[in-house]
Amino acid sequence: MKMTPMIETFVMHFGEMGSRWGFNRTVGQMYALLVITKEPISANQIAEALSISRGNVSMGLKELQSWQLIQLHHKPADRKDYFHTNGSIWDMANRVFEERRKREMDPTLSLLRDILLDTPGNEEEEHAQQKLREVHDLLEGITKWSSELQRLSPEKLDTLMKLGSGVGKVLDLKDKLLKRTNE
Repeated sequence: MKMTPMIETFVMHFGEMGSRWGFNRTVGQMYALLVITKEPISANQIAEALSISRGNVSMGLKELQSWQLIQLHHKPADRKDYFHTNGSIWDMANRVFEERRKREMDPTLSLLRDILLDTPGNEEEEHAQQKLREVHDLLEGITKWSSELQRLSPEKLDTLMKLGSGVGKVLDLKDKLLKRTNE
């Protein structure tokens, strides 16, 4: 399988972005290749396209399956396993966010809850707990908000994103109007 320069540029960039999203560069490249490939492809085709070992492909496919980002396909009269993305781009974004929440946010929230249950031993610890409560409340709010976003359909999410800057303007207008009525 040979990639065109355009596809190769995207796949390589996606690999770099993947390393920032919680999985390694090669896994990101593999996923990008699967996203833009019309038909399911085999592990051998992935290895050839990305010039990586078959073992590396196998480990990457297992990781992508654990994130539920890809699915296995079989072709009639062919013993090879073929792979394709599991769902839409919105589904992928939700799964990546959910996995990152489980791996990063949940343990942090759990630690913060435990610390906030302790009785502060001195003024310094009391101040620290106040700041930790702010961090906890922010993370808790983000978690609840993102859970609500994940329940929305892709169409509603798209509409919400398009409304984003407009909502900010409405809130600014509300603040200006409230300020005038309080003067």
